[in-house]
Amino acid sequence: MLPKGKILLSLSLIALSVLSCADSRTLFPRKDAVMHDLDSIRARGKIIAVTDNSSTNYFIYRGEPMGFQYELLRHFSNHAGIDFEIVTENNPDKAFSMLHTGEADLIAMGLTVNSSRRKKIRFTAPIGETRQVLVQRKPDGWREMTCDSVEQSLIRDQCDLGKRTIYVQQGSSHVARLKAISDIIGKSVRIIKVPLETEILIQMVGSGEIDYTVCDENIALVNSNYYPDIDVSTPVSYSQDLAWAVRKTHSDQLLEELNSWITEFTKTSTYAILYAKYYKNSRSDRIFNSEYFALSTGKISQWDDIIKVYSDSIKWDWRLLASLICQESRFNPTVTSWAGAYGLMQIMPETGQNFGIDIRSSPNENIKAGTMYIRWLHTIFDTKIDDPEERTRFILAAYNAGPGHVLDAMRLAEKNGKDPGKWNGHVAEWLLRKSEPEYLNDEMVKYGYLRGREPIAFVNNVLDRYQHYRNIVP
Repeated sequence: MLPKGKILLSLSLIALSVLSCADSRTLFPRKDAVMHDLDSIRARGKIIAVTDNSSTNYFIYRGEPMGFQYELLRHFSNHAGIDFEIVTENNPDKAFSMLHTGEADLIAMGLTVNSSRRKKIRFTAPIGETRQVLVQRKPDGWREMTCDSVEQSLIRDQCDLGKRTIYVQQGSSHVARLKAISDIIGKSVRIIKVPLETEILIQMVGSGEIDYTVCDENIALVNSNYYPDIDVSTPVSYSQDLAWAVRKTHSDQLLEELNSWITEFTKTSTYAILYAKYYKNSRSDRIFNSEYFALSTGKISQWDDIIKVYSDSIKWDWRLLASLICQESRFNPTVTSWAGAYGLMQIMPETGQNFGIDIRSSPNENIKAGTMYIRWLHTIFDTKIDDPEERTRFILAAYNAGPGHVLDAMRLAEKNGKDPGKWNGHVAEWLLRKSEPEYLNDEMVKYGYLRGREPIAFVNNVLDRYQHYRNIVP
């Protein structure tokens, strides 16, 4: 749950978010930040989408990425046959800048469609609609008051916004709406633009740090489950379309593909279920208040402290090791595979015995054995692969399939003109071919048959989840 501190504490939360965001852009930085349309995006192999961290759009819960915008992106990715990568940015103006500079191909947020924004970006077909509402605090002791008494204490008419001080997110469409209201009612509304996300401003209204904010009604209704002392029933605009956005130029193909998909997808029951899951779920507060709602707690699992200790011993980012463990066991410390692998890191008993460890004795010992095995894999691959990012892929594959099969694929790759030190399109391709009979008798193959799809999927899944962890978890 978001801490209920003063404004300075809220600003510190934003600083953590910014640091996490910066981290996600430097560990595996994009090397081709230039303007691209759909054909070039396909050639690149992935679409870069910028979205915002929030309790509805994109978050980590119990180790897995979730959120309305995240799931929409996943459905579009499956439809278009293009992988996607998420970059996080909660400030709309900065997200627009990332689009223009080519750091992102798509803004996957619920952007309010208006004429001023059309001058900067091109909107997709609508992904939904909402209206803007005033977020205000109910009177003290409202539960013991009559409904009429509560109503009399709340603002219900836009004309009463004159001379009020209202905090809104910098760069949001709410600024323009409040200025329009000032002009309409002929009274000045004091608008304070701050670099804080909407959900933090809502929390600040609930805790009494500020009196008013304005936000989209769908977001307000979700947050009213978290903060029962707020009122979100006063509209300050008509219904407006929400859409994604692409850049003004070099985006015709992408926009056409998006519009075709959005127009059809938003008519489906899948979309209706997805929308209800994130915006109409009365039990969403259970996720928000969970210890493993990583957006506010920074926690991925109950084993984080142990993971951090042993990740240091192998010089890994603890979030990478957490992603591997999530892939292996979903953080279940007693799960056993059909082959007999046990525990959080799915270690074979004999592997633990080789390191003098009883892998069943405790989660701590299981993770210790797993990281000792990873350290041993490093002794095999550190001298063979110079690039640390490539080496990580090889070690993950070896963790899943065993180092012998990966070494076979490296030899096959080199023999057939590929780079034995690169994974995608090189060694991964030849790992796949280890299931083909014509290569089993090749002199380069010393460890026999392998279904190569499994370790390749393992590598992709671990690294994809790791990217989400970097986006959200400090």
